Amino acid sequence: MSLPRSLPYPLRGLRRQWRNGSRGLATIQGQTSFGEETDVLVIGSGAGGLVASLRAKTKGLNVIVAEKCKTIGGSSVMSGGALWIPVNPLARAAGIHDDRESVLKYFEQAVGDVGPASSIARRRAFVDNAARMMDFLQSLGFRFLLAKDYPDYYPWLEGAIPGGRSVESELFDTRKLGDWQKLMPPPNIPLAFLMQDSGTLTRMASSPSTMAQSLYKIIPTMARNMLGQKLTGMGRALVAQLLYLNRELKADIRTENSLVEFIQSPDGVIVGAEFNTPAGLRAIHAKRGILLATGGFAHNLAMRQQHLPAPVSTEWSSSHRGDTGDGIRAGMRIGAATALLDDAWWGPTIFDPVTGQLVFTLLERARPYCIIVDSMGSRFMNEAQSYTDAGHAMYARNREVGTIPAWFVMDANHRKRYQLGSLFARMEPPKHALVEGRMFKAETIEDLAAQIGINPDGLANTVSRYNEMSRKGIDEDFGKGDNVYNNYFGDPAVGPNCNMGPLEKAPFYAVPIWPGDLGTKGGLLADEFQRVIKEDGSVIQGLYACGNTAASIMGRAYLGAGATLGPATTHAFIAVNHMVDAS
Repeated sequence: MSLPRSLPYPLRGLRRQWRNGSRGLATIQGQTSFGEETDVLVIGSGAGGLVASLRAKTKGLNVIVAEKCKTIGGSSVMSGGALWIPVNPLARAAGIHDDRESVLKYFEQAVGDVGPASSIARRRAFVDNAARMMDFLQSLGFRFLLAKDYPDYYPWLEGAIPGGRSVESELFDTRKLGDWQKLMPPPNIPLAFLMQDSGTLTRMASSPSTMAQSLYKIIPTMARNMLGQKLTGMGRALVAQLLYLNRELKADIRTENSLVEFIQSPDGVIVGAEFNTPAGLRAIHAKRGILLATGGFAHNLAMRQQHLPAPVSTEWSSSHRGDTGDGIRAGMRIGAATALLDDAWWGPTIFDPVTGQLVFTLLERARPYCIIVDSMGSRFMNEAQSYTDAGHAMYARNREVGTIPAWFVMDANHRKRYQLGSLFARMEPPKHALVEGRMFKAETIEDLAAQIGINPDGLANTVSRYNEMSRKGIDEDFGKGDNVYNNYFGDPAVGPNCNMGPLEKAPFYAVPIWPGDLGTKGGLLADEFQRVIKEDGSVIQGLYACGNTAASIMGRAYLGAGATLGPATTHAFIAVNHMVDAS
C-alpha cells in the first residue's frame, strides 16, 4: 500500500517511514505527520453520522464530521423521518407488548437467510441496542413521538406487531439552530407535519370527519408559524434536532469535505483519511476509528448499471443527489467485502403532475378507486403492499411483460377524494401535465388505454374484474386490503374494503409510474460491531460503516416504517461504543 502522491508536506515523512518499514504514526519534530487529528472521524452527516458524533462527544472524545455537500443531512433530511426501534420505551409506556424474541422471530420470517449482511449476531446486536440508542438520545433532550398505530409491513408473519415499533421526531423549530440554520437544506414542502399524519392529511377531502381531523392538525402548526416559529417535520425535524444537540455539545461539523482515500498503517489499520476541502487537500488522523456514513450509490449511474437490474436511471431515485457511492467505492479499493449490491429500497414513483418533481407513492396507490397495470393492461401485484416489495414486483413482471413504466390508473372518485403529489383533491390537472405526458385523461377506459399505448381490451377486462371484486370487498387476485398494513393507508370511509373501490366514474386518469427508490440496499459488509470486513471474514481495523454504506441488515425486505434510519442510527451508536471499548 502506498500513500497518494498528493499528500501535504507533513505526510511525506509518513510515506518515507512506511517505505522504510516502520510501524505506527510517523511524527515530525514531535508532531503527528497528519495535518490534524481527532479521536473519531465520521464521514457523512445523515442521521447515522450525527448520532455517532453525539455518542463520541458524550464519551469525552474529539470528533470531526466531514460532509461533502454544502448542507448536511443527506437522504435522512429528505425522508419521512421514521425510525424502526423495536422494544422501545415509548411503546412500553403506551402499554404495547414487544419483546426481543418476537423481533428476532420477525427478522427470521421476513428476511430469511441472506448471508452475513443479516447474520444472527448482527440482528441480535441491533435488537439489543436500538432502544438503548433511543434512550441515549432522549437523555440528551431529543423529543420522540410514537407512531402508535403504524404497523409492521408484514403483519401476518410471526413476531410482527400492529403498531408501536416506529418513532419519529416532534415538530422542531429550526430557529433554535441559530447560525447553524445555514447548514440545513431548504424545506421541500411549505407546511410542517408529522409522518404519521400524512395519511389523514392527503385524504382530507374524503369525508367531513377527515377534514376536521386534518384541520385539527394543521391549524395549530399554522398558528405557531404565524407567531414566528420555523417549524419543520419528518426527516428535516429528525436531522434538525440531531444537529441542534450537536451544536449544544460544540461538535465539529464540516461541509464541502469530500473523501479521497483512506490512509493505512503498514499492518493494514485504517489510521486516517484524506479529503478535498475548500482549502485544498487535507489529511486527518483518526485515533479511535473512522465511521463511514456516506450513504449508498443511488445517484451513481455507472454503479447502478453494473449492479442493479435493468432498466436503470438515477432520475427515479428520491435519495439525495450526493448519494454516489463514495464510501462504498473507497472501502472496495482497500479490499472490503460487499453484499446486496443488486438491490435497493424500491418504491413505485411518479413525476408530480404539477411540478414535475419525484413523488414516492407511499399513500396514493393504497387508496380505493385505483389500480396499477402493465403494458397489457393487467394488474400484477397488490398495489397497497410495502413499497420495496412493490418495486421488486415491477422488476419481476418486467422480465415477462413491459412494466417499466407501469401505469397508475384512477377514476374521478380518486381525484375527488385524494391528493396526488401536489395535485390536491378536486383539482384538475394543469394543461402542461397533460401536454408533457405526466398525466393522461379520457372519458372511457378504452380511450385512456389508447392514449397511453397499452392493450385497450386488456385494461377494460382488468377494470371490469377489479370493479366486481371491489363491490365484494375481496381482492381474489392479489389480496389488496386483507391486512392491517394495507388498511393503514386506506380510506375508512369506503367499504367493504377500505383499499378498494370500483373505477367507474369518468373521467379516467393515468400516470406513468416507475421503479424508484429511497436509496440502495447494498454496501460494505460489517460485523455485529459495524467493523468493515473482508471477503475472508477478517476485520479491517479502524474502519466502521453504517446506514446505506453498509449492506442492509434488512436483507431484501422492509420490516417497518424507519427500517433504514432505525438501523442507521443504532449501528452508528454501536460503532462508537466499540471504538470506546476497544481502546
